[in-house]
Amino acid sequence: MGAPSKPGAAEQLSAPAGAIRADVAVIGGGVIGHGIAWEAKRSGRSVVLIDDAPGSGASWAAAGMLAPVSELHYQEEDLLELMLDASARWPAFVAGLRAASGADPGYITTPTLAVGADAADRRALMDLRAVQQANGLTVEPLTVREARKREALLSPAIACALDTPADHQVDPRLLVDCLRRGLADSGSGNGTRNEGPGSGIEGSGTAAASAVDGYAVPDKAQALLWQDGAVAGVQLAGGGTVLAGETVVANGLHAAELESLPEGLHLPLRPVYGDILRLAVPPHLRPLVTSTVRGLVHGVPVYIVPRRDGTVVIGATQREDAPSAAGAVSAGGVYQLLRDAQVLLPAVAELELLECTARARPGTPDNAPLLGRVPAPDGAGQAGKHVRGLIIATGFFRHGVHLTPAAAAICRDLLDGREDPRWAPFNPARFAGAATARAATTPIPTGRLSHQPPTKETV
Repeated sequence: MGAPSKPGAAEQLSAPAGAIRADVAVIGGGVIGHGIAWEAKRSGRSVVLIDDAPGSGASWAAAGMLAPVSELHYQEEDLLELMLDASARWPAFVAGLRAASGADPGYITTPTLAVGADAADRRALMDLRAVQQANGLTVEPLTVREARKREALLSPAIACALDTPADHQVDPRLLVDCLRRGLADSGSGNGTRNEGPGSGIEGSGTAAASAVDGYAVPDKAQALLWQDGAVAGVQLAGGGTVLAGETVVANGLHAAELESLPEGLHLPLRPVYGDILRLAVPPHLRPLVTSTVRGLVHGVPVYIVPRRDGTVVIGATQREDAPSAAGAVSAGGVYQLLRDAQVLLPAVAELELLECTARARPGTPDNAPLLGRVPAPDGAGQAGKHVRGLIIATGFFRHGVHLTPAAAAICRDLLDGREDPRWAPFNPARFAGAATARAATTPIPTGRLSHQPPTKETV
């Protein structure tokens, strides 16, 4: 287990004039990065969040389904415990966020309906139900009449419906806005600290001097900085420096692009693109649906997620092509989504198309996140055999929004010096054997900042 971070640790480092200092630096401004930063701030630490376009990546396109039951996939059962842990945390997470931000993240706890368009879809959903039940999850079949009593605009031609009471939703755009408000609240800007980590007192943390709103650093992270074998902060692409006692790498697909990662660490992230649509529901059709509808249409998944503002989200395709630009929308994907959504809800044809969006989600070979501390090379010279000052939190694929409360809590525990063995399967170095360790020839100057990570010979 790595040594716990202590407030003020960053202040002990020598650095160029004008460096931004904080207890914790979070690289990445998606929902995961914001959630981790907010939880760290609530623990009484000063926090900076490094991103030149926060909230504009995969979080901007996400539908926000909180679906541990529906998202259970074959051969991904190891992920279920983490998904259920996150689900249990959502009510308290939202309550604390509402209190801190004074805003609503669009958290809705109506159950999810799973529906199938034909007999083959019914068989597939019932097969999945058997796996869900074997894992202790509740999914109850409904008659088509019962389903249409709940959602009157469902097609009478659907083949089956199942009730999934544990699957809910949140609006990711509102969620990120709430987290930003919570990070920037006026209580953090007075330059004072509460009793701090380990005191048992929840607090608002301390604003980081020179950071926008006391926390934001609108720049890209270029490289990790090292001192005495530990990560000591971040070199910014714009030339600036952030010094921190702990650095959390949570910038999705870009995590593997960071310079000066630890020797041998392999982050095998791949972009999985998804097209998603937002549509306005005319007043005479409201509500189109009151709960999330997840369907199979001739074996192809589609979902319709209602929002409180009278819009719905329809998504999402999953493709691993190489588009001309990261945000390029597939015409075929848009056609497929509208076609299949109309099979389940014919009234979709009467909606008004507001937005077509595509983003890349960070996938891993086993579709599970890279989450935790990084083992030190041979465990030599490192407290607890981990690289000090570094936490990885990326590769959340389809589950980034849903897993935010769990990822934030796990990172806070790591900051406090606690490590839960339940999350060992998500060790960020579990793919290290798939890559050739980088050879380093320049030793680290003791006691000085360096862009060079330690090697087995220098730790």
